[in-house]
Amino acid sequence: MNKSMLVVAVVVALFLSLLAGGYSLLRGGSNPPSVGSPAPDFTLSSQDGQPVKLSALRGQWVVLYFYPKDFTSGCTVEAHNFQHDLAEYQKRNAVILGVSVQDEKSHKQFCAKEGLNFRLLADTHKEVSKLYDSVLNLGIAKLSSRHTFLIDPQGIVRKVWLDVDVKKHSEEILTALDRLEFERLRPITH
Repeated sequence: MNKSMLVVAVVVALFLSLLAGGYSLLRGGSNPPSVGSPAPDFTLSSQDGQPVKLSALRGQWVVLYFYPKDFTSGCTVEAHNFQHDLAEYQKRNAVILGVSVQDEKSHKQFCAKEGLNFRLLADTHKEVSKLYDSVLNLGIAKLSSRHTFLIDPQGIVRKVWLDVDVKKHSEEILTALDRLEFERLRPITH
């Protein structure tokens, strides 16, 4: 088999595996932290160069969202919606943490250009993205997949989104927060 036939065969095989659901192999999500499990702890630097340790945020809800890349259209829409709803998150005692593989400098520029007032974390070694099974494997490049984990004030994963519509996602999370908080505070009756 010559090289061009081999390339065509590989492309066809990849296409067929995508049709058969193999997309999850490219985007991660086959084994993320499950609902009800403790959120894996980590420390990453934010756009201001300060370390952020997940476990230090206990007592608050945490919206931990992974996104592919600063300055791309989908990632910008998603970030704008979180920024637009930031006061609503604060009312619910929730913080937003965005994670991607870009460095602090890229995150700082993205926050400045887009007017973002929440923390973006630099996962340059892809360790946290791997820990949360949120790696988008493009062959020559690995980025963070667009996944979100809602973590309760005790550090437990309460909701996982592996398929995200950036236009509606912030609204979905706020609705989930309200429902989960209602369930948490609802008196138990026998």
